[in-house]
Amino acid sequence: MFSHVIHLRVRYAETDKMGYVYYGAYAQYFEVGRVEALRSLGISYRSLEEQGVMLPVHDLTVKYHRPAHYDDLLRVRTTILQVPGVRIQFSYVVHNEAGELISEATTTLVFVDAATMRPRRAPQVLVDLLAPFYP
Repeated sequence: MFSHVIHLRVRYAETDKMGYVYYGAYAQYFEVGRVEALRSLGISYRSLEEQGVMLPVHDLTVKYHRPAHYDDLLRVRTTILQVPGVRIQFSYVVHNEAGELISEATTTLVFVDAATMRPRRAPQVLVDLLAPFYP
């Protein structure tokens, strides 16, 4: 399976009154993870959009194990679960610097034709780039 790791430092604005990372901020962390995972393969969201392909989120599921705090350095591992068809599924695992599990999540995104807003198959170039990771 294809995985990619990024590191993010928690900003003060992402925390709530209890000093915990606000639960909604995790969706942004996951977005950064998947954008950078695709970029590491040589595919940018911008290039997909220029090709007339949009990727709206179909669903997001998150499990929070422990809080992250201001200034924590988080490690976000993003995994593409299978070669995409019309949909692409990502999983995310977030750890803090101590290696403690912070959260786990999955998202499903749908490839959509920008002109018609109808579902379409994943671009062949992406399928070809991912194929070696899924024997």
